[in-house]
Amino acid sequence: MPALPWFALSPNGLLSAVGLWRGSEETVPTPVEDWRQAVVDVVIPARLQQHDIAHCLAALLAQTLQPRKVVLVDDGGTERDGTAAIAREFAAANGLSLRVIERMWSIGRGPTIKRQARESDADVEFVLDGDTLLHSADYIERCVRELYEGVGIASVCGVVQPMRGEHRRALERSPAFQRWLHGEAYRDPRTRRGRLRRSLQWLGDIHRETSCLLQQCFINRGQMALFGGVVVPRGNAIAYRRRYIKDLFDRYEPVHGDQFDGAEDVFVALALAQEGYRNVQLFGVLAHAEQPPLDRLPGQSFRQAGAFLRGCREFNALLLTPFKVWRRWLRPRPRVVAEQRRVREAYRQPFGGRLTHEYGRPIGWALFLMAGERLAYPLLLLWLVFSGRWWWLGGVVLAEILATALVLASVARDGRGAALGKALLVAPVRYAMVFVELAAAVAFLPQRFRRPRRGR
Repeated sequence: MPALPWFALSPNGLLSAVGLWRGSEETVPTPVEDWRQAVVDVVIPARLQQHDIAHCLAALLAQTLQPRKVVLVDDGGTERDGTAAIAREFAAANGLSLRVIERMWSIGRGPTIKRQARESDADVEFVLDGDTLLHSADYIERCVRELYEGVGIASVCGVVQPMRGEHRRALERSPAFQRWLHGEAYRDPRTRRGRLRRSLQWLGDIHRETSCLLQQCFINRGQMALFGGVVVPRGNAIAYRRRYIKDLFDRYEPVHGDQFDGAEDVFVALALAQEGYRNVQLFGVLAHAEQPPLDRLPGQSFRQAGAFLRGCREFNALLLTPFKVWRRWLRPRPRVVAEQRRVREAYRQPFGGRLTHEYGRPIGWALFLMAGERLAYPLLLLWLVFSGRWWWLGGVVLAEILATALVLASVARDGRGAALGKALLVAPVRYAMVFVELAAAVAFLPQRFRRPRRGR
């Protein structure tokens, strides 16, 4: 999962507002490949998800575009639970073509994606986490269709929101789930939590709901309009061009090995962007994913911030795009009439990491602003505190909270009043996470000038 934005009143937020005001590029694509002919394989990395895997597969069976095969990789290692057994039973009850791989030792999600990209001959590798439910019946179909709108699109994902009890209960009533039960009663183990755990989970879900709404429906929507892609997409349910992913891992494995530090989504997205590919997000399809409770948010935010900063370090050629803009302006441009192109693609740009090192990429502006604001805003707050400028501190914080709440209310499709109330409710949590991520940045400083590690 990528690092989440904190607020709307920020340089990146203003950049997205400009994109929303300007609108998307109006080029009508003329793709050469037909998305209907694409072979799709679904890869489900799972670890200790026996309570979610049946719901995940039930939602997968309801898709309008069914994959050629489904590969479930149980990466639980020595802590393995009943995930693989439940998946086999569910597949047998519903006639699902499922291959189950049980690893004796846990190797991580990134190496799982890499190995399946190498072993498969599919055109599209759709990665679906075992705790994610595809809410939209055409989720996979829409992603594959968008993926084939141009050769510059490397990945496509939809909107991901926290999973709630009603989403699980709806799937439990589905025919596929009932065939697995064979008429037996089912009681969801996730409903057996105590009152305290339910409260912590509810607060964690509210925080993630508002953060994801801000990121996906405001920040990312503006980036899509400006650049035709986003910095880091949500990796819970995402379609990749398998060949691009395979080439990416072949290129970076000699340097990094399998050491992604739990940051494979960030690493893959930035590596693709550095090559000139785009990571696209759709706003008309929805999935739900299990989110951590409130007491686990600090640890997750710390890891996400560290992963994001390491990604910026590894792909600093992309990060430093604003300092190369003069080269892009002075670069001689070939005189090619757009109307004479037989194959048209919106946001078309040349491929290759060499060009990124020399000229940067348009999406690098968003990456640079995102990295800068994660350091500048908490440092500004600390400076106001230590200098005793309490009126300024209160004004800045109040203006930010109100601006973010109003933006969330404006982008919410329904329940604008509820979105406004949730934004105000979780404002203290957002500010706590601001300083957690600042601590992650301080912890990252010793690694800043360290050479990239070589994998074994």
